[in-house]
Amino acid sequence: MIVYSPGCALLIYKPHLAEKVLAYLKTDDPNISMHEICCRHQPRLPQGSTVINTCAGCDRRFRSLYDGVDTVSLWEVLAESDFPFPDHSGLTLSLHDPCPIREKPQVHQAVRRLLERMNITLIEAPEHGTGSVCCGDSFYTKIDLPKVHEQMRKRAQSMPCPEVAVYCVSCVKSMHIGDKKPRYLVDLLFDEQTEIGEYDTEKWHAQINAFIAAH
Repeated sequence: MIVYSPGCALLIYKPHLAEKVLAYLKTDDPNISMHEICCRHQPRLPQGSTVINTCAGCDRRFRSLYDGVDTVSLWEVLAESDFPFPDHSGLTLSLHDPCPIREKPQVHQAVRRLLERMNITLIEAPEHGTGSVCCGDSFYTKIDLPKVHEQMRKRAQSMPCPEVAVYCVSCVKSMHIGDKKPRYLVDLLFDEQTEIGEYDTEKWHAQINAFIAAH
């Protein structure tokens, strides 16, 4: 069985984009279904199932916590596909790689291939790929909130460009707090503008926790 897991953050952010992703995946395999059980709960999937993930955190948890479940990122699936890539010629971005997939260079390569296929010019940050550092969000609850925001600003300001491609919704918030303009990868793929939404760190995590509890 192959399922698509958009992840809590995308379903909170823009559920219609999760539906668009699923619709495209179904053009290749009509049997792919949406998996909406949060990765922090037992997935209740048959042995040998593969989960296509949008969220880097989901990818890490599905592959590390649950036996018999394999994972692949959406980015790897799309990178060599016939997806109808929009033309973003003239757009120059830096890119932040999220920490949960720091050890997966195949994902980093796939994301860069997607940017290339959309004709986006990439100017890399000094720390990227397997050498990337956290956007700051993972420090939430571990250190005082002002210090969390300090880490967010530090990471954002390490980006050479004023606009930064991200492929994690929480990284959208961090880059915004750090005075950069985030461009979420799913938005870029479907030619939509990235919306910041709720970026108060405590309120955003409360939204995620409520969604986790409900799913």
